[in-house]
Amino acid sequence: MSNTNPAKPRPVYLTPACARKLRAELKEILYQLRPEMVKTVAWAASNGDRSENADYHYAKRKLRQYDGRIRFLSKRLEEATIVDPVEQQKVAKGKALFGSTVTVENEEGEEKTFCIVGPDELDPSRGYVSWISPIGRALLGSSAGDVVSFMTPRGPTELEIIKVEYKNLESLNFTGE
Repeated sequence: MSNTNPAKPRPVYLTPACARKLRAELKEILYQLRPEMVKTVAWAASNGDRSENADYHYAKRKLRQYDGRIRFLSKRLEEATIVDPVEQQKVAKGKALFGSTVTVENEEGEEKTFCIVGPDELDPSRGYVSWISPIGRALLGSSAGDVVSFMTPRGPTELEIIKVEYKNLESLNFTGE
């Protein structure tokens, strides 16, 4: 008998701001965008032959996209663990955990700051890295003074951890408004 255990699903972590953003998107699709598209489908269907009705086909396709996004967001929010970065500080004991803001120094002596967040909040231009990315995995569990290494497309990279903080990311993060 072969081992047929499915891979354990990866946990879904969200900051409170990201959870609000996803809930706001779901609410907008459910109560605004989708009902408008249902009306558009009905209007387009009333225009006659559906087989050559571009408005009808476009509206049906868009409706299916909304339905898919509704399913994704509903499941994502249902499975999510909301992690407040400020609360994480109480259990972190100086280590970088989900939601932490980590200041590092690279091999050239340049300082950079990264916030470890979930894939839904990924924004490299703001220094938001996913906890499942190579750099995110390398930073997790590290403390000030540690040196972490990870692979990049250019090869192995080392970073020295300068500081680990737990900040309220609300003003820096997605607001959902």
